[in-house]
Amino acid sequence: MKIAFCSSEVVPFAKTGGMADVCGSLPLALEKLGQDIIIVLPGYSSIDRKKHGFTKIREDISQAIVGKNIHVYLIEHSYFDRLGLYGDKSGDYSDNLERFNFYCRRTLELFKELKLSIDIIHCHDWQSALIPVYLKQVFNKDPFFSKTRTILSLHNLAYQGVFSAEQYKLLPFDSKIYLSTFEFYNKTNVLKSGIVTSDVVATVSPQYAREIQTKEFGSGLEGVLLARGESIIGILNGLDYNYWDPRRDRYIASQYSPDDPSYKANNKAVLQAKMNLPQKPAVPLFGFVSRLSHQKGLDLLNKAIAQIMKFDIQVAFLGVGEDKYHQMLNLWAKQYPGQIAIQLAFDEEFSHQVYAGSDVFLMPSVYEPCGLSQMISLRYGTIPLVYRVGGLADTVIPHDQGGNGFVFTDYTVDAFVEAVREAKNVYRDKSAFNQIVQEAFKADFSWESSARQYVGLYHQCQKN
Repeated sequence: MKIAFCSSEVVPFAKTGGMADVCGSLPLALEKLGQDIIIVLPGYSSIDRKKHGFTKIREDISQAIVGKNIHVYLIEHSYFDRLGLYGDKSGDYSDNLERFNFYCRRTLELFKELKLSIDIIHCHDWQSALIPVYLKQVFNKDPFFSKTRTILSLHNLAYQGVFSAEQYKLLPFDSKIYLSTFEFYNKTNVLKSGIVTSDVVATVSPQYAREIQTKEFGSGLEGVLLARGESIIGILNGLDYNYWDPRRDRYIASQYSPDDPSYKANNKAVLQAKMNLPQKPAVPLFGFVSRLSHQKGLDLLNKAIAQIMKFDIQVAFLGVGEDKYHQMLNLWAKQYPGQIAIQLAFDEEFSHQVYAGSDVFLMPSVYEPCGLSQMISLRYGTIPLVYRVGGLADTVIPHDQGGNGFVFTDYTVDAFVEAVREAKNVYRDKSAFNQIVQEAFKADFSWESSARQYVGLYHQCQKN
């Protein structure tokens, strides 16, 4: 099959979150399974054309190759000649609807110009969600696209591309479809339009596929998603095990393996030193790597911090995000010197050291469509402590059930504090903790399994 990945961010070209990792890794895994893949993304000015080998093939199209023969196309336009992908310090760009509408339409025109007969267009989140709308409303009588089917992957339902009702007139679609396809509490919702018009809706974990059809996790779209019923498919994201591998990771102080994890202790000592924490092997070190937002459980942490700091533990925070959380972490670091250390930055390389050097990985997310951090921590023999939600429920098994992590099932301060206490106590039982570490190393979330499921989904989609 010829499959086109349409995403607003793809590693290694442009990234703000986990969607970029998926759209960079999954195409490579699909190519290994014999699929013919292309990738189309906006030509942001931040993409280093020379480094990645891009050449102009049209005045507004650049092309490079990744993997063995995956053609990557950049849609070049002044819309994307800005520092940020979606906005700047002042917030989202006011013309984002126009920017990504242009990207979606130009992508389809490009397929025709290059005579790329696409079987499946795999769209990702709201930025490419207008592609299925165009196919149903504008190109519906074009024989070139008669056999083309669309899949829309939902990576995070919290981001929907919501604009004013007035901005709908910027789109070329009939006003008659507004209510059924775009209208959302008197606003224009781009993600809704993709959910309604795509042939299949996919999510990034089986649990999240179920959750988003409920009021608690549906972000206002639960009714629209319930109407899709069985056409909502959850496939767990994978992890690039070549990049995330403690046996050959050049970003960590000491490489180690599941067969001989003894050098993990050295990584802990190095992490403590770099974060100016006392080098105490007997004290459990909790790591936290994330963008700083409500989703990642920082408000729960704030309510619990005084209680968990009574335990003899250390916590190393790495991340950047909302200013109020920067202030919060700065305050914690001052209140609990020697126990809490922070680095307010996006530092991909140093994150490897945090994953390798921590004993326990803190991930108390309010919701988590899939999550990669828990998969990474398991890969490094670092035990995740999570709330049982979304992809965390699909990947982290409670240690008292013979599993690989610490799990709390009520999103309360008491339940979270108890989970931290349990992790601290189990850590002091070296035999019990090492058993959990070995269970962590056994976890396999490589892309091959997920990629095979996607191939099956593509075939199923083609038959619809």
